[in-house]
Amino acid sequence: MRSDYRTVKPYGESEYVIQKSRFLTYVKRTETEEEAIDFINEIKKLHHNATHNCSAYLIGEHDEIQKANDDGEPSGTAGVPMLEVLKKQKLQDVTVVVTRYFGGIKLGSGGLIRAYGRATSEGIEATHVVKRKAHDVMKVAIEYTWLGKVENEVRQSVYPLKEITYAEAVELYIYVPVAETDTFTEWMTEITNGQSAISSSEKVFLEFPAE
Repeated sequence: MRSDYRTVKPYGESEYVIQKSRFLTYVKRTETEEEAIDFINEIKKLHHNATHNCSAYLIGEHDEIQKANDDGEPSGTAGVPMLEVLKKQKLQDVTVVVTRYFGGIKLGSGGLIRAYGRATSEGIEATHVVKRKAHDVMKVAIEYTWLGKVENEVRQSVYPLKEITYAEAVELYIYVPVAETDTFTEWMTEITNGQSAISSSEKVFLEFPAE
């Protein structure tokens, strides 16, 4: 499981017009190639009468799956420039589809490369880049007598409190970056004088604005 990576918010779109050609950009976070293909087909169906529906996607922790499709544009003038934008921004698990409605004026190879690159960049900007960071959801079980002190300490700390459950003992669920679980455990043990049971209940990703 990767610890953190750059991607986009779940979905976004934008529009760019040059020389009367409309470029409609659709961006989606996709974690499998199947999701990417389904999304591309969805946009193609939506714009079945468009001149072109070009696409590019990067999938996997190490960009294991990379695909680009010019969809009838001159080879290398659409899908590859789109893919290069994703790579340059170091994004992962992203699919982009740029739909073009031809306006009657040819752009030439260089013009197409610039247009598809710009359309992709504007689509990503409209969608917003985020950084996803892996966290352990740490479960801290304590006696009720410790609740006031522990809850207060947690709420004043850098660790977000997910929830508190009340049963025979109190259980606090706290988000902790995976690299800080040992530090957190030591801190919590010190706060409770060793009278707490601390364990990881699950691993999740939290999203933050990209740096």
